[in-house]
Amino acid sequence: MMGSGGMIQIAVHVVDRRSFRLIENICCKTIAGGLQLQGRIVGYKEHFMRPLPSCKLNPKVKNVWRISAAVLLILCALGCALPFLIVAAVEASWGLLVAGAIAAVSVVLAVWFVGIFPQIRFARWRYEVGEHELDIMRGIFWRKRFVIPFIRVQNTDTKQGPIMRAFGLAQVTVATAAGEHQLPGLTVQEADALRDVIATQARLARGDI
Repeated sequence: MMGSGGMIQIAVHVVDRRSFRLIENICCKTIAGGLQLQGRIVGYKEHFMRPLPSCKLNPKVKNVWRISAAVLLILCALGCALPFLIVAAVEASWGLLVAGAIAAVSVVLAVWFVGIFPQIRFARWRYEVGEHELDIMRGIFWRKRFVIPFIRVQNTDTKQGPIMRAFGLAQVTVATAAGEHQLPGLTVQEADALRDVIATQARLARGDI
């Protein structure tokens, strides 16, 4: 609407990203042409700024991550330090110093990967099954969010490693043409139910049912 002094007043409700960009470009060209623009573009934030996923993993998964990290660190530390311990036992004392340095580094890594990292990782990992898509958010330093439409889902399955099995947990894997997405640390019942729900929603989205 044209206001006084060559000012255009608008109020536009935007429901998709393409419309937002189109209107934004028109506004920029209008301002560049010498007209003043006063108005607002509503609906974009409400439509696209979705809330955080509401579901969290089972807290037992932190112990799974801790044990997995500890086993890997011990194997790596032994593999790196053992040759230098052999050298130190045979002929040179410097091998013992190197082995000690490896042990010190391993302790520092253990504090992070066994003590701190699992807690932060657990707090940042969320998911939610929506009406039309699966929403997954994870990451510590770089937050990643995956919104997977059910129509893109090709396969879902569950699996358990020996450590997860010991804690009664399982992992759900959702496969699409672009890759796979994992949801670890669910109880076996939750994993089976989630797998079946996603598989059913995917068939409904494709029109197979």
